[in-house]
Amino acid sequence: MRTLAIAAVQTTPVPHDLPASFERFASRVRAVRQTFPHVQLVVVPELMLSAEAPLLADGGSWLTEAACAVPGPLTDRLRALARETGLWLVPGSVYEKAADGRVHNTALAISPDGEIAARYRKVFPWQPYERTAPGDEFVVFDLPGIGRAGLAICYDGSFPETARQLAWLGAEVIIQPTLTTTRDREMELVCARANAWTNQVYVVNVNAADPAGVGASVIVDPEGIVRQQAGGGEEVLVDVLDLDTVTRVRAYGSAGLNRPWDQLARYGERVKLPMYGGTFRPAPWQA
Repeated sequence: MRTLAIAAVQTTPVPHDLPASFERFASRVRAVRQTFPHVQLVVVPELMLSAEAPLLADGGSWLTEAACAVPGPLTDRLRALARETGLWLVPGSVYEKAADGRVHNTALAISPDGEIAARYRKVFPWQPYERTAPGDEFVVFDLPGIGRAGLAICYDGSFPETARQLAWLGAEVIIQPTLTTTRDREMELVCARANAWTNQVYVVNVNAADPAGVGASVIVDPEGIVRQQAGGGEEVLVDVLDLDTVTRVRAYGSAGLNRPWDQLARYGERVKLPMYGGTFRPAPWQA
């Protein structure tokens, strides 16, 4: 059995206070380590470590003030915390100042050995409201002996291409830090379920708690069934994901019926996709 024990911590940053937000994050991670010693991976909401303020409280300059280099002093602290606790960390996302001066909304995965296992720049910023530059590549990373995970951030989930590409790359779980303060959260929950079952992956979508966000973090299984859903306040969702379930569902179908990846492997190359200038191709893991 390939299992991944996770803690999705629905919490808040300290608005516009970078050191305090990091300390809050670190204290939550250490508390998870102490309270739930079986947990292997901790994930928190989008932009927690960038100390983003609620939607209408940002004066407009915070993005550039909070932007940091990756790697840099912040990732050094994250690497040290991962080594200290022995945990995989997906510390939400950060405002990353790239070498060309642009600022990206970037999710990170830090291994228990303190290595930066993945860096993902949000491909679909929430435009026109979010002012970060979009990334151009989807990212997966391996959890040795367990499986493969993909990274997505908030509004990425509204584009079916995101989950499809991550699953095509072999992701069995999509980890999706989110910062949603608005009433379209219900639509995001619909997307989380749809992305999970149409791609036969787990989706872990962790939103910020009130007042930074509207909460409702969710864990969805590969058949689109909600395993857990949070309320609006501070909360932690602890779960053990059986990644062999992904294998079973892809082999025998969602609800024992639907096998989309098998069908794409058989017929996908015949389907013209003029929108993308090509066709489907079988996923590497189907070879």
